[in-house]
Amino acid sequence: MRDTPNAADLLRSVTAFLRHAAIPKLSGREAFDARVAANVLDIVERELRLAPDANAAEHERLRALLGADGTLEALNRQLCEAIAAGIVDLETPGLAAHLWTVTLNKLAIDQPAYSSYRAALQTMEQ
Repeated sequence: MRDTPNAADLLRSVTAFLRHAAIPKLSGREAFDARVAANVLDIVERELRLAPDANAAEHERLRALLGADGTLEALNRQLCEAIAAGIVDLETPGLAAHLWTVTLNKLAIDQPAYSSYRAALQTMEQ
């Protein structure tokens, strides 16, 4: 059985190598591409770490909102269809909170340094 390093640890190691060893020796387009690659690895690491719990919670909220079961993808499609048809709107109990939570969870993975995301987290903590 192999416990460490796990995928997230390996990604962090490669990202650190890129940022601290490789990128300082590069210039121009190569330096830019290496920074982009390091940012992509950061996103993948956060997705591995955060997405499973976020997706499970989203699945449960969708089941409660829609009173239905199915895959996360199917329930999201059903929610979109219900919103488009006017069956569900922001007056529907739990919908606004669900959409806000999904947005914050996606930002935690994609753009955790985004200033509006940080401000929203601070507001929630108060």
